[in-house]
Amino acid sequence: MQICSVCSEQTPKYRCPSCKIRYCSLGCYKKHKDTCLPIEKPSSPNPESEDAAGSAEPWSVDDLLHEDDIIDKVPLQRLQLLGQSAELRDLLCNPHLRRLLCSVDDAESKEAAIKAAMQEPLFVEFADQCLKVVENEGSALTSND
Repeated sequence: MQICSVCSEQTPKYRCPSCKIRYCSLGCYKKHKDTCLPIEKPSSPNPESEDAAGSAEPWSVDDLLHEDDIIDKVPLQRLQLLGQSAELRDLLCNPHLRRLLCSVDDAESKEAAIKAAMQEPLFVEFADQCLKVVENEGSALTSND
């Protein structure tokens, strides 16, 4: 079992996006970020080969997060509950909702696209159901009984 790299007391839930150490809380993250030494990727002598190599490298959710987003990060186990929700599956049968989700995914400005989509009651219902699933871990597992 791993322990927090900052306090050495708790099980870590998060990973620093810059240096990849694991920590357990916002307090530990704040302590760590003052002394963080980001991992530098080795530079490639040929920039064209770097693009090809970069696309083959696996990415994780951590790669998409900025340091300010860490406190809003949902653990992977809770995100996996979304796939088990019968209510979400029912909502996703709606072609209008699927088009809305695709338009957000394809948008250049995700923030503007989500703001526009939140004007649609169906999208709001979907977002609320997603939050309900990840915030109520115990009841989400029993919703299909």
